[in-house]
This record gives sequence, C-alpha cells and structure tokens, in this order.
Amino acid sequence: MTTAYLTHSRFTEHDFPGHPEHAGRIHAVWEQMRAQGLADQLLRMEPSQAANEQILAVHSPAHLERLTDISHQERMARIDADTYALPVSLEIARLAAGAVTGAVDLIAEKRADNALAVVRPPGHHATADWQMGFCLLNNIAIAARHAQAQHDFEKALIIDYDVHHGNGTQDIFYADPSVMFISIHQSPLYPGSGALNETGAGAGKGFTLNVPIAGGHGDASYKRIFADVVGPAAKRFAPDLILVSAGFDAHWVDPLAGMQLSLAGYDHLARECLRMAEALCGGRIVFVMEGGYDLKALAQGWCNIVRALLGSTAIGDPYGAPPSSRTGEDLSPLIERARRIHKL
Repeated sequence: MTTAYLTHSRFTEHDFPGHPEHAGRIHAVWEQMRAQGLADQLLRMEPSQAANEQILAVHSPAHLERLTDISHQERMARIDADTYALPVSLEIARLAAGAVTGAVDLIAEKRADNALAVVRPPGHHATADWQMGFCLLNNIAIAARHAQAQHDFEKALIIDYDVHHGNGTQDIFYADPSVMFISIHQSPLYPGSGALNETGAGAGKGFTLNVPIAGGHGDASYKRIFADVVGPAAKRFAPDLILVSAGFDAHWVDPLAGMQLSLAGYDHLARECLRMAEALCGGRIVFVMEGGYDLKALAQGWCNIVRALLGSTAIGDPYGAPPSSRTGEDLSPLIERARRIHKL
C-alpha cells in the first residue's frame, strides 16, 4: 500500500498572526507527523502550482482577478471580515490546489493507492465567484474537476465533515450530477447554508446531500449518520473517486464551534470513508485539510488519518472523550427526513 503525501514548506507564507487560520496550524501537523515517524512512511511529493485553466474550470475570471490584483499590492487585503490575502497568497493558494490535483494524478497514474494533501489556505468556503471563510481557492473542487478532465474519473464524490458547511463546494457543483457533495455540519453556524432541503438544481437535483445537526452531537451521532445516510448515498452514486474535506473543528475542544467529536470518533469517520473507497472505487481516495483550530487535535487527527491510510489500526487521542454531551436532540427525525428526501 502506497500513500502519497503532498504538502509544501511555502504554505506558511500565507499568514496573519492572531487570525484563527494561521501558519502555526500546518506547522503543528508537520511536527507531529515527524515526531511520530509517519512522514517517512509516505510517498512524499512536492506540488506544483495549479494553472489558470484548472482554477477557471470552477472559478469565475473575476474570482481569479481579485486575487491577482491583491498580488500586485504591497500589503495585506481583507476580502471580508474573516478572510485575508497577502501579495503572496495567490501563489500559496495555487500550491494548495496543486497539491490536491497532484494527489489525484498520483492515484490515476497508479503511483499511489491513496493520498493526503496537507494544505492551507483551506478551500471549501470559496464559491465560484467569491473568496470567504478563510478560503481563497476551492482546492477540492479544482481537484474534482481536474480528475474528470484529465483522467477516467467520470464521477467524483466529495464528503465534507468539517464543522462548517462547505458552501463553496456546494455552490460550484449544485447543478452537476457528475459530482456528489455530502456534508455533515453544525447548524446554525457559519456560513448559514446547508439546509436539508438544499439538494441540488436542474440535472444536479439529488446530488447535494446535507445533514445539518445542532451543536453538542458527538461520536455516536456521526457514526449513525454515516451508517444510515452517507454510506447508502455513496453506494448508490458509485463514484470513481472519493475526495474528503477533512476538518477537525467538530472536535469537542475546538474554539470555533460546539460539536463533541473525539479523535476516536474522527478516526471512525476516516476509516468509513476508506471502507467506502475500497468497496466502491478501488480504494481511490484523497483526504484534504480544511479547518481545525485546536492545534493538538488538528495535528493528532491528521496523524490518525495517515495511520488509517497506511493500514495501521493504531490511533492517538490525547484528549479522550468529551466530558459530556450538550444536546438533547433526537436525530431520528432528521435521519428519516434525509432518507426520505434522497430516497435511501
């Protein structure tokens, strides 16, 4: 089993100290992977920058022009209250997208069985036309379209278990039946999208599946959603490739949200995604870094993904289980509605 690992030392150059999405996030992942001897077990590949053609396959010219204009300035720009860009940020965002497309290439060329892309800035909030939510380019969307354009992957499944809804990924593929987008996210929470009845439009109707859940849900709830909703939907879609937007901000210690997942619970999600890939598409899967703002949970979570990809059964969980669950919501009605809407 060969697992490709794509990251780049320049990912630290996009940085705004004091902002939640800072360079220390990726440093923490790199350091833990080295300390635990995991990086040496991977096929390490340095990514190239995504080309304009790849970016414009999912983003509008205005989207790219906005970042290009900022690259010609001499100071940081605030695109919105949450999202910053430096003159160098377009180059770094191109590398992030290029890491995910590169991971797809390695799998398509059978140089790797599966892959992880440890990247920043994250991408799943970037819509076709706008940067938002810390995200500049939609890395996973660019990779999905690249997989279709350059390889024999007709259908891509994107599973997003970041605590925030991947509104940008949904926006880009909302009318496209060749890319299925499945998101489990806290609701209400930024960005406010991802309702159960947001299921796609036109030919893409039914190929967007949202499971919005209240804060306080943890391992048991996510396990049930995967078993009763995500798994059956993925099996019916029968993808050629699975891409995972992996955010660790649903962990119970994360400062930006209110979910109760443990690292053991996250490990179950990653292994379920792997199981689906093995059953449905020859094991072809790429895990892509999105959110996660407690550095220890983020770093250990990614080490656990590496172990799962390598076939190890070991996991690390320095925090353990949450002290308590804060929700009294019964998930049964929501799951039943999701299954009914999507005819599962």
